[in-house]
Amino acid sequence: MDHSTTLPATTPAKAQRVLVLQGGGALGSYQAGAFQALCRSGFEPEWIAGISIGAVNAAIIAGNGPETRVDRLKEFWEMVSSPVPWNPISSGDRARSLFNETSAALIATFGVPGFFTPRIPPAPLWPPGSPQSRSYYDTAPLRKTLERLVDFDRINDLKTRLSVGAVGVTSGNLKYFDNFEFRRRGKKIGPEHIMASGALPPGFPSIEVEGEHYWDGGIASNTPLDYVLGEENNRDLLIFQVDLFSARGELPTSLLEAAEREKDIRYSSRTRMTTDKNKQLHNARKALRELLGKLPDHLKNDPSVEVLCNAARENTVTVVHLIYKSKNYETSSKDYDFSHVAMVEHWNAGVRDVHLSMRHKDVLERPQPGETMMAYDMTGDVSKPPAGKQE
Repeated sequence: MDHSTTLPATTPAKAQRVLVLQGGGALGSYQAGAFQALCRSGFEPEWIAGISIGAVNAAIIAGNGPETRVDRLKEFWEMVSSPVPWNPISSGDRARSLFNETSAALIATFGVPGFFTPRIPPAPLWPPGSPQSRSYYDTAPLRKTLERLVDFDRINDLKTRLSVGAVGVTSGNLKYFDNFEFRRRGKKIGPEHIMASGALPPGFPSIEVEGEHYWDGGIASNTPLDYVLGEENNRDLLIFQVDLFSARGELPTSLLEAAEREKDIRYSSRTRMTTDKNKQLHNARKALRELLGKLPDHLKNDPSVEVLCNAARENTVTVVHLIYKSKNYETSSKDYDFSHVAMVEHWNAGVRDVHLSMRHKDVLERPQPGETMMAYDMTGDVSKPPAGKQE
């Protein structure tokens, strides 16, 4: 038996197709636009994993049939975005920045329809220990929205795998609510699990699930990529991860730019760490397989070698990072600027970036025999191929 033998190459269509959605508040409409374009390109996900607003988008996708998913996403984003009496698109960057900041301030004051409303009186005026004293906003409207737009029976019938992450408030542990895992335990995914994944404090209240309170999963990790890679190591994976914050950026020249840059780094850094860690793990398994293939015949049937052979087996993974690139006029308020103008811009940017990415057919190729993982960063730059490194 040759323990160094690798699986034959397969086409991307035979790999399990996974959509991974990062958190990012109002920037989530970029994910919706990207999903629309991915569907047009023939990428129909079998598994969707999300954090925060990514969990909301994921639930809407998984909780609807392929023919209505984009319509339900449009309905959600049209509902939660606020119209304005004038169109600032043609304004300069400075005027547009002022518009964005003003829009975000209005959202912070009055809330978002179908999503959250400010507490009246404000949280500091409520008695300590009361539910109203723990957050600035009430997210009860989001529950009604999810119940209307998401068919949870479809989710619990396992039509599409759904995984959403949240953090236990008292334990501090990141936990994933997974409909496949829930089915084995006789449980069901409901609106509370999606709300828990997006309960970012101190704006939003924690959500109680089975006696424990949960906050936004982005507090611990803003991407479910690590969970996906840890859960599936048999089938090949073709993963599109839609990131809403870019790890790379320019040196800030003002306080507003510094605040934005800090937020970008804070919410994107774990994505790169997860990818790098799993590349190292894949390389270690590859080296172990090569070493086992060099063993003399009298050792190949040793029980310890069999254990190592099982540890060295793995699937092949292609990860395509589709990364939103902020505009010059966007500041740290971009993730809570729910203006209709910003929503449409982000949606269209997601559509455009997917179309540009699909021009590079090599990103959809399965790693060849002997290789196990490829990762690409897509930035929407049509002048050059995607930055990627084969490991």
